[in-house]
Amino acid sequence: MSLRLDDIHVELAGKTIVAGASVLVSAGEVCGVVGPNGGGKSTLLRTIYRHLRPKSGQVRLDDVDVLALRPAEAARRIAGVPQETRSDFDITVREMVAMGRTPHKHPFAAETRTDRAIVADALHRVDATALADRHYATLSGGERQRVLLARALAQSPEVLVLDEPTNHLDVRHQLDLLRLVRELALTTVMAVHDLNLAAGWCDRLQVLAEGRIVASGPPDEVLTPALLRSVFAVDADITTHPRTGRPHLILSPLG
Repeated sequence: MSLRLDDIHVELAGKTIVAGASVLVSAGEVCGVVGPNGGGKSTLLRTIYRHLRPKSGQVRLDDVDVLALRPAEAARRIAGVPQETRSDFDITVREMVAMGRTPHKHPFAAETRTDRAIVADALHRVDATALADRHYATLSGGERQRVLLARALAQSPEVLVLDEPTNHLDVRHQLDLLRLVRELALTTVMAVHDLNLAAGWCDRLQVLAEGRIVASGPPDEVLTPALLRSVFAVDADITTHPRTGRPHLILSPLG
């Protein structure tokens, strides 16, 4: 399942946030969206899972406009994990993850054995089985992030959209999450704050600055000292990671 964004423009409160972004994510590819704060990354991702409607342009799954899909069908095909979610839900973690099965069920249908197995597997994949009976509101930020990913996995989607998925996670769970994303082999778009994580785990990067895609390609082609200086206002020495062979950035203030 490929994902294509064609000339997406988004306005919020009369201000242009995304100004003509075009992105192609091939089937099974992990595409990272990087850029300075306020560049439009979250806004762009929200248009993919229909939280926002673009002023113009299209988001397409293969040849299908996502806005033409019924809500339940869109939710069966695209799962989104936002950067921030309210933490005052008075439900258990298991119930939160089970909400991911909603698009696959008739209204008021009882939970099936298959549903329970999918929820249990999703919790296991994100190392959250021990949290299943905890109330969601009692979790730390990192625990909530893992639970929200489990809910997305329970949707059994074809496309996964993650907004800063490593936020609040400790180092071990950051790496576990990114390894899981790659193992899933889903078409994935994720905003990534840490450039070394983006370089180490993404097949392709889109650099978004002031609402525009200013560079696109494999990490070793995109993350150049010149781009890092012009877009992120930092100096960079770029080496090769000794274990992965991927680019590794050593960043310094300008000058």
